[in-house]
Order: sequence, then structure tokens, then C-alpha cells
Amino acid sequence: MYDVIIIGGGPAGLSAGIYSSRLGAKTLLLEKLTPGGQITLSSEMENYPGICEVKSGIEFMACWPEQAQKFGCEIKSEEASKIEIKDGEFLITTPKNEYKSKAVIIATGSTPKKAGFEGEEEFVGRGVSYCAVCDGFFYKDKIVAVIGGGDTALEEALYLSKIAKKVYLIHRRDKFRAAPVTQKKVFNTPNIEIIFNATVKKVFGNQFVEGIILNLNGEEKELKIDGVFVFVGMKVNNELVKDLVELNEWGEVKVNLKMETSLKGLYAAGDIREDSVKQVVAAAGDGAVAAINATKYIEKEEE
Repeated sequence: MYDVIIIGGGPAGLSAGIYSSRLGAKTLLLEKLTPGGQITLSSEMENYPGICEVKSGIEFMACWPEQAQKFGCEIKSEEASKIEIKDGEFLITTPKNEYKSKAVIIATGSTPKKAGFEGEEEFVGRGVSYCAVCDGFFYKDKIVAVIGGGDTALEEALYLSKIAKKVYLIHRRDKFRAAPVTQKKVFNTPNIEIIFNATVKKVFGNQFVEGIILNLNGEEKELKIDGVFVFVGMKVNNELVKDLVELNEWGEVKVNLKMETSLKGLYAAGDIREDSVKQVVAAAGDGAVAAINATKYIEKEEE
């Protein structure tokens, strides 16, 4: 029996593991892959407070599991496949084992949807990105392409237009789906060039992205660019809890300021929760808040 089981080993989950174990709670963290989360795909990490040297995402996250384990958090490479409540306790099932706990923190995040063009996977972290706030700075005075036609794509194109020399905004349809006010801003931004009715067929380069090939009205067109930002939607990894807690219209878990969900004893932290800004520093804060309140919940239940 554990006090707290954390599902997900990114910044939110590992931060929760550090805090809950340090507070004396018997803690288990389950992560199906190597702990670290999506930030390990980033080639450079420089906007986390207190980190003055630029590091890769892998380097930045390297010591987080060790720090959690130092305080007593157990970390197991197992994928949680089911969460149940039995006799007032949480039962977590993995392909290998079953674990019981008094509280659960779900930190499984969300996954950017892929556009599906050739070279997309190959150049992740080397010119292909899914986060303008994370990686936009590295394209100062360069040429980038943004793929997508919704609110996020247009908002990120506007953000990048303040950094990059030129932004190509590529959408597969003949009109955007974003809010009219956002569209107006995009149309009135001089260094944003809109390309409708186009899809990216291929990204190419050597060590880093050097260009893309578009399928534009049935013909191929080559653009020389330095980076590609893909915003075609996010998949919230809510499979474990979608039938247990209240979700918003996008499938994100609803929480209060304590990271409490609608189910007593179950907390959500990081990108899986609603209104997440999807930044490492915020995810880490969520994890700490969830862990502190989970331990308080356990103490109160045991009184």
C-alpha cells in the first residue's frame, strides 16, 4: 500500500514525487517510458528560472529522477492501464502488477498531433517544433513556417512574427478556423505570409531543417526555411481518468487551485489539466501543489 501513486514521469510527475516523498508520504511513480517527459525532445532549454547554462531537454531533466529517489520516491518503468476504486482505495493496474494507494496524481500530459509529412520525426528538435514559446527564441531573424489553421496556430504565428524575420502560415484549407479577431491580426502582420490550400509533403536538410516541399494546388513548391512549427492539435492523454473525473470540452481534466479533480483523492497536474500553459516551470509547480495537497488529504483522512 502506497500513500501516493503518481502516473507520469515528466516535470509535473517528478516534481510531485519530490514533494510527496520529501513530506514523508510513501510514494510510487509509474512511467511507461524513460522519465523526463516531452521536454527531453527539446534541443535547448534556457528559460527555466535558475538555470543559467543552456542545456538540452535530456540534460535538463537528467537529475530529476535521482532527486525524487533521494527522498524515497520509488520509480518503476510500468504503464498504468487502469485506475479503479475498491474499498475506498485506489487500485492501479499495470501489465506486470497491481498497486494500491490512498491518493493518485495523474500527470500523463498531452501529446502534440503530428502533421504526418516526411522527415517530421527525424527533425524533431532539429528544426521541427511543437512549441513556439519553448523554441521560438532560437529563430530570431530567421525564416520559419507554421502549420495549422486554428486559434493556436495563428496565435503562435503572431508570437513568432515578433521574433523571426518571416513567417509562412500554411493551412490545408482555403480559410482559417480561428477567431475573427485573431485572423484580423494575422492578416495585418506584414511579415506573415499566408499560404492556403497547401500541405507539407516533406521537410529536408542535413543536420538541421533547411527547407520544406509543399503540395500547393496539386503542384510541388519548395520553400527555404530554418524551422517548422506544427500546430494541428493536441491529444490529451486522459484515457485513464476520462470516465472517473470531470473533463472540459477539449478532454482536459478540470481542477481547482489545489489541483483536486472532481473525484476525491485524485489530483491532476501539468498539461493534462485545463488551462495549462504547457511550460516546464508551470508543470513543476502543478506537481508540487498536487503533492502537498494530496499529503494533506491523506493526513486528514487518517485523523
